[in-house]
Amino acid sequence: MNGTFAKMWDKLKDFFRETGRFLSSKIFLKNFAGVLVFTVVILLLTSWWLRCYTNHGESLQVHDYIDLPLEDAIKKAESRSFSIVVNDSLYLVGKAPNLVIKQNPKPLSRVKENRKIYLTITASQGDPVTLPNLAGGNDAFDQYKKKLKRVSVAAKITGRRFNNKLAENTILEVIHEGDTITNQLDDGYKVYPGSLVGFIVSERGGGSVSIPNLVCQKYDAARFLVGNYNLNIGSVIQDQTITNRETAFVWKQRPSFDEDGAMRVGEQIDIYLTQYRPDNCPKEIEIDFPRENIESGTDPVPDAPLETDPDDNNPPTDSDNNTTPDGGMDIEIENEATLIPIEVEEEDEDFGDDGDK
Repeated sequence: MNGTFAKMWDKLKDFFRETGRFLSSKIFLKNFAGVLVFTVVILLLTSWWLRCYTNHGESLQVHDYIDLPLEDAIKKAESRSFSIVVNDSLYLVGKAPNLVIKQNPKPLSRVKENRKIYLTITASQGDPVTLPNLAGGNDAFDQYKKKLKRVSVAAKITGRRFNNKLAENTILEVIHEGDTITNQLDDGYKVYPGSLVGFIVSERGGGSVSIPNLVCQKYDAARFLVGNYNLNIGSVIQDQTITNRETAFVWKQRPSFDEDGAMRVGEQIDIYLTQYRPDNCPKEIEIDFPRENIESGTDPVPDAPLETDPDDNNPPTDSDNNTTPDGGMDIEIENEATLIPIEVEEEDEDFGDDGDK
């Protein structure tokens, strides 16, 4: 056993001795140095080639092409050695065709030169869409309008027709490009996104009323007047002078007063308020009656305008007609202790002290 182990150990020592001699020989060292130098050179050349090929460490900033026309985007891209590739187009209502709406890489990012820039642009016309069917004469315009909005189609009321059996604004007819298409909806009538579809709808009560003149009226009076015309107050626009809406004056209305104009029953009038009476409004005639007149329930006597006959060369005097110095006549109101001066039309006939002819 010991002899076998000794032989194996001698063989291992001979192997390591010969290997050491080989590795330390001039031939091995020379070849190893050559292989090492060749490997280093190859690595350096490969790194240099890759650097030149990929422009390692160099980059260019990508322009922002969003909302640019396609032609302008191509010119800007070519100025930095980029190339443009249009990979998609979408139709957007209200957007001009061939506008960039999306790009990849993102704006202001940095990329290598000669990079391809992928763009999504707007289409000149979208794919046709099918208009929804009507539900047997019970379609409300507002609900149908929402359906059209989902497919990018606009809706507008182009006319009204009296029909007391249907709810207000029920669709009666559908019009597209001047043609009535109501009966074609069941066949899948198609329009392009962005199209305008018109509607004839029903109205109940019908009729129209003239436009009231609200200018110079106080807010309360204007509101009462609008109600009497079976109309409604729309927007109330106040200026900076408003401190009390109830006593404010209307200085503008929309629609404006027009003697020949008319509005449908139930429509709205927008009014503009200011706190003080506009300069172009006639002044109100206000009489300050004693409180006892109000408590006794006696109706006050208003001032009447004085109209003088220019051909009358002998106007009545104060003593003849019990007139006041300014031309009014003192008339005693029954059951009242206060005399109210009013202006009455002058005549050539004499009056007695009791005011009778």
